[in-house]
Amino acid sequence: MENRDLHLANSASDSQIPRKPPARSALVEPLLTAEDVARRLNVSTDWVWDHSSRKKPLLPVIRMGDGTLRYRASGIELFITEHEQISKLHRRTG
Repeated sequence: MENRDLHLANSASDSQIPRKPPARSALVEPLLTAEDVARRLNVSTDWVWDHSSRKKPLLPVIRMGDGTLRYRASGIELFITEHEQISKLHRRTG
């Protein structure tokens, strides 16, 4: 069989095999809601919403198509770490 014929045969057989969805990676993390983030930061949900769009410091946010806001836990933890470092820096220089 020529390469072209082999490729066509493989393509035809591939289309008949039901494909499984990709396995969930261990790195995939569930997204948090504004309420989840508010609990983690010990602030109000209004504070979370404000700092997701217009007030600084800005939170790392994912805007869904319907306008809902979601957050990666790792992004929120990084936000905490970065702001902790900034606070330490200000204490040293202040």
